Amino acid sequence: MSDSQVQIPTSREQCLALDAADPLAPFRAEYTLPASGVYLDGNSLGVLPVRTPEIVRRTVEEEWGQDLITSWNKHGWTELPFTLGDRIARLVGAGPGEVVVCDSVSVNLFKVLTAALRMRPGRRTVLGERESFPTDLYIAEGVTGLFEGARSVLLPSLDSADDLDAHLDEGVAAVVLSQVDYRTGRLLDMAEITAKVHRAGALMIWDLCHSAGALPIDLTAHQVDFAVGCTYKYLNAGPCAPSFLYAAPRHHGTVEQPLTGWFGHAAPFAFEPGYRPAEGIGQFLTSFPPLLALAGLRATLEIWEKVDLAQLRAKSLALTGLFIEQCADLEVVTPRRPEQRGSQVAIRHPDGFRVVQALIERGVIGDFRAPDLMRFGFTPLYVSYTEVWDAAQALHEVLASGEWRDERFAKRGAVT
Repeated sequence: MSDSQVQIPTSREQCLALDAADPLAPFRAEYTLPASGVYLDGNSLGVLPVRTPEIVRRTVEEEWGQDLITSWNKHGWTELPFTLGDRIARLVGAGPGEVVVCDSVSVNLFKVLTAALRMRPGRRTVLGERESFPTDLYIAEGVTGLFEGARSVLLPSLDSADDLDAHLDEGVAAVVLSQVDYRTGRLLDMAEITAKVHRAGALMIWDLCHSAGALPIDLTAHQVDFAVGCTYKYLNAGPCAPSFLYAAPRHHGTVEQPLTGWFGHAAPFAFEPGYRPAEGIGQFLTSFPPLLALAGLRATLEIWEKVDLAQLRAKSLALTGLFIEQCADLEVVTPRRPEQRGSQVAIRHPDGFRVVQALIERGVIGDFRAPDLMRFGFTPLYVSYTEVWDAAQALHEVLASGEWRDERFAKRGAVT
């Protein structure tokens, strides 16, 4: 999508007009939003869908409370990792039976990265990006430590697929990258990078935590090998909601994942002493995901069944473009070209933590990432153009007034 295709308002009046004509505006009623203020942290934790408490209540009081153990069959509990995985598949360009909901991003990355190294026995290098989210770096370091001679190589921040050329040799087994940079919001070219990695004989693993639910993804078209992602950011499934894992069907018959737990067995209730992996994507299950967390995911995916992803992307680019334009006098580190960014904007400021805290006191909720980045996430289903305009004005007011220098804004909690 080019700049000319992204409609950027230049006044608050134009923002109001765009809100009135917004085809996604009805989705705001699906969410529990702050009574006052603007929530721009959906890239870290999405808001509560209105329908979630009732679905969780039914799961607790009726399915568990009344039907007890019969609910495994009566309410299809055993099938939830697969039925919910199929719903997520539509959002990431995968087919039925190619996505499963289970565990956390860290655990799922461990599974697919270990599997990838086993699939490339003559290769022992895993390439990653030094600025990737720490869990990706830590898991890669841990996995390579389990294989004799293996190593994790961290590259500087990638500007294009060409930056990989000097590193893709015959020793590379897998490449692990985040589609959207959690710090800057930069969007990598999935198609070009995956093709380049495959030409080098390596496997491609994508982290979709900051892209699933923020933009259209097509894992099938781009021939991605494996992908992992979370459901508590743009997908709004709730704090610590389970992750999802994608494995290309061409690998289902040959892959060996390392965490061979009961629910990944071909016949769990045969209670066999030896392990036989389930067929298809089910082999990536280890233990059953927390059922109440799955209830939250069930609730939000009902909403996503009705979302037009092309409309979602168009509004995302307009919202981020609006915020970037309004903050052009600041040090915006997010790419200005629409095709190069996800659905967040990051601004560098030496006292960014204090500025964010001052904004939060005004009701504009963003977050901070060390050492100096203020992050603002734009979830198109519930963030309006007018809110983005007002948030940008509030940021300028906080900076101009100097109120952020007050000592009360220097106090840090465990989470920033």
